[in-house]
Amino acid sequence: MLAGALTASLLGGAAEARPAPERAPTTLSLPSPPGGENVKVLVFHASATEESPVVNAGIEAIESIGLTGPAAGRFKTEATDDGAVFTDTDRLGSYHTVVFLTGGGDVLDPEQEAGLEAYVKAGGGFLGIHEAARTEPYSTWFTGLIGARPTGAASGVQRATVEVGDRIHPATKNLPLEWKRPDRWFNWANNPSGTVHTVARVRENTYRPGTGAHGADHPVSWCRDYDGGRSFYTAMGGTADAYSETDFRDHLRGALQWTSRISAADCKATIDANYRAERVTQPNQPGRQDQIGEPHGLATAPGGRVLYIGRGGGAGGAPVVTDWNDPEIGKGLGQIHVYDPATRQVTLAGALTVFGNKGGGGELVKVEEGLLGIELDPAFETNGWLYLHYTPHAGLDRDRRIAERRVSRFTLTPATGKLDLASEKVLLKWPVQVHSCCHAGGGMAFDSKGNLYIATGDTNSSGFSDGYSGNNPVPTYKGVSFADARRTAGNTNNLNGKILRIHPEPDGTATLPEGNLFTGREQAEGGGKTRGEIYVMGVRNPSRISIDRKTDVLHAAWVGPDASAPSTTWGPAKYESFSVITKPGNYGWPYCMGNNQPYRDRNLPDPAKPLGWYDCAAPKNESPHNDGLVNLPPVTGSNIWYSPQGGAPDYPRDANGVPSYRASEATYLLPWLKGGGQAAMDGPVYRYDPRGGGTERWPRYWDGKWFVGDFYDADNPRHAVLTDPRTMASGGLPTHAESLKKIIPIGAGGIRNLMDWKFAPDGSLYVLDYGRGFFNSDAQSALWRVTYQGGAPTPAAKDLVRRAS
Repeated sequence: MLAGALTASLLGGAAEARPAPERAPTTLSLPSPPGGENVKVLVFHASATEESPVVNAGIEAIESIGLTGPAAGRFKTEATDDGAVFTDTDRLGSYHTVVFLTGGGDVLDPEQEAGLEAYVKAGGGFLGIHEAARTEPYSTWFTGLIGARPTGAASGVQRATVEVGDRIHPATKNLPLEWKRPDRWFNWANNPSGTVHTVARVRENTYRPGTGAHGADHPVSWCRDYDGGRSFYTAMGGTADAYSETDFRDHLRGALQWTSRISAADCKATIDANYRAERVTQPNQPGRQDQIGEPHGLATAPGGRVLYIGRGGGAGGAPVVTDWNDPEIGKGLGQIHVYDPATRQVTLAGALTVFGNKGGGGELVKVEEGLLGIELDPAFETNGWLYLHYTPHAGLDRDRRIAERRVSRFTLTPATGKLDLASEKVLLKWPVQVHSCCHAGGGMAFDSKGNLYIATGDTNSSGFSDGYSGNNPVPTYKGVSFADARRTAGNTNNLNGKILRIHPEPDGTATLPEGNLFTGREQAEGGGKTRGEIYVMGVRNPSRISIDRKTDVLHAAWVGPDASAPSTTWGPAKYESFSVITKPGNYGWPYCMGNNQPYRDRNLPDPAKPLGWYDCAAPKNESPHNDGLVNLPPVTGSNIWYSPQGGAPDYPRDANGVPSYRASEATYLLPWLKGGGQAAMDGPVYRYDPRGGGTERWPRYWDGKWFVGDFYDADNPRHAVLTDPRTMASGGLPTHAESLKKIIPIGAGGIRNLMDWKFAPDGSLYVLDYGRGFFNSDAQSALWRVTYQGGAPTPAAKDLVRRAS
C-alpha cells in the first residue's frame, strides 16, 4: 500500500506534518449502539508494510479471552486485515468492539476511515494495542481516538514496573499495584494525562526510557469516551510473549468488557475538564473578617455545612501588639465561620479571644498560636458539640512566656447557629513555651470508636542548630529551653510534638483509651516519666491529620526544620513527612527523619561540637532538659518525605547504617515530588459512598486514595497516592501518585496556599486557601469547593449488552 521508502517516515511519527488526505463521506447506516445480543469482537491487523510480529499471538490471546471466564463475559472473535470491513454496513454493525492490532502506517483509505468514524459515533467500542498508536498517522480524528502519538519507534525489550493506579476499572482492578513486566515502551509526542483517563503508568526509573522521557507521569494505558463511543488504548503488547502473560490477558479482558458494553466503567474520572473548582466565600469587607478569618482548618458536617476557623491574625493591615510588657500582647480573635451550601451564605458563629496575633518577623517575634484546630462530635447534628484546639489569651504567663494550650468542647446552639462560649468544657490542657515561634500543630480527628486524635506541634526553634536537628540545649528563657526539641517532641513526658489520643465523655471530661504508646504508669527509669495521652511521639508540626473512615487508620503529615541542604556533619536537609500510622509509635523528631536517617547528637558543654549519630533503632534522649525516659521506642520511618532537592532522598550507608549525606550520592525514590519552600499538609483518604452523595461527588476511582499536599503550590506535592497495605505500616513507599494540580488548580487565580482540605458527605471537596500574606487574612483567603462534572460511568445501563457476572 505504501512504498518502503515512505514507511520509516510514517512509522517514526514525523509524517503527521503532512496534510491529511481528503476523507470521503460515508453513507453507512449503523445500529446504535453497534452489536447485537451475541457479543462479537473484530480484530483488525493490517499493516502498511510487513505484518506485525505480534499478530498471531494477539489474535490467539483475544480468542482465548472470549472463550474463557464467566459466561457473561464471553464473546466471539473474528480477525481480518481487509479494510473493506469498515464500509460493509451489515458486517461492521454486528461488532461490539473493533481491536486494532495493526503494524502502524496508513492502513485505511479515506472511505474506510470514515466508516470507522461512523462506527464509533454510533456508540461502538475501540481497543488499540501498542503499534495501533502509529496507525493512520495523518488523521487528526484517529489521533483523538488513540489519545497520543509516539515520538518514534518503541524501545527495545526492557523489564519495567507499571504502576496500576486505577483499582476500579475492569482492565486494572485485578492487577498488581506494582506490575513488573518486559515490553517495548513508547514515549509520547504529547503526554495525554488529563485529557484521557490514565489507568496505568510505567515507572521510568525502572528502565531506560531514552529521548523524550516524561518523568514521573508516563502513561501506558488509558481510556475515554470519545465521539459517541468508547476508546481504550494500551501501549503494552509490543512482544509476542506479552500475550501469554496471565496479567496482560486480564488487562485486555477488562478493556474488552468495557469497550464491548459487557460492563460499565468510569473513563472520565481523571480528565481535568470534568472538575470544577469554585470559590464559595467572598472577600471580606474592608477592615472586617465577616467571611473568613486567617484560614487555619475546616470540618464538614453530616448535614452539609462547613465550619472553618481563623487562627487569630486580623484583617490585612490591622494593628498588632508585640511588646511583652503590654497586657494586650498577641491578643487576637479566633473565629468560627459556617458556610451553608443550601443557601450559599456565610455566618460568623463565634470567636475566641486567643494569644496568636503578633504579626510577622523573626522567630523571637512572630507566633503561630491561636485557634489551631476544629473537629465535630460524631453526633454533631443532634448535640451541636464541636471541639476547638486553641491557646487562650487569658492563660498567658507574660513573665515566663508560657501559654496554655487546650482542647475544649463547645456547643453550637441550633436555634441561633451561634457558638455558646459559656458551654466550654475543657478536656485537656498543657503548657507551651511561646518565647520563640513556631510550629503549633493543631489538627484533630475522630475514629469510629469515638477516640479523638489531637496533633500538637513542637514550638521550639531549629534556628539555633542551623535548621538541622533542633537539639541545641543552650538557649533558654527563664530556665525554659526553646531550641531543644528533646525537651518536647522527643520527650515521653511532654505533650508537645505529639499526636495525642483521648476519649471525650458526655460530661465534658476525657478518659484514656487502651493501646496508646504509654499508659502514664510505666515504672521504667524510676517511674513518672510518661504521659498516657501520647499515641505518637517525635513529630515536629503535624498541622493536619486524618482518619480513614473505612479502616480507622491514622494519616498525618508534619513540617520539617529549615536546613536547605544535607550536611555530612549534622544530617539530612529539611524533610516534610507523611506517614500512615496503624499503631502507636515514635516517628523520630528530633533524632531521625525520612526512612530512618539519623541526625548528629549535640550536648553540653559545647553544642557546636558534633557527637555521635543517633541510633534510630534505639534512640536515647540525653538532653539536660529531658524529664522523660532516656531510652525511647524505636523510630518508624515515614512513607513520604521530600526536601528542596527532591522526593524521598536516600544515600549510601556505612557499616553502622549512617547515610553519607553527600548530595552527589543522593537517590530520589519518589520522583513525582519536590520541595523548596515547603510545608506538608495531610489530606483525607477519599471514600466513595455508593448509597449517598450528590450528583457532583468525586467518582469511585478515587476510593482509597490518600490526598497529600503542601501549603505551597509550585513544585510541591498536590497528589493522590496509593499505598500498599502490606508495607504501609512500616514506612513503605507509595506505589502510585497522581497529580491533582489541574483538578485542585494551582497558580494565579487558583488555590495557591492550601491550608486544609476535606471531603463533605455529598462527595465534594472543600479546600481552604490561606491567602497571599502571612498572619492575617486578605482578599485571596477563601473557602473553595471542588466538584465532579463528568457524569456516571458508561455505557448507560440500558446500553449494556448483558448483565455482568
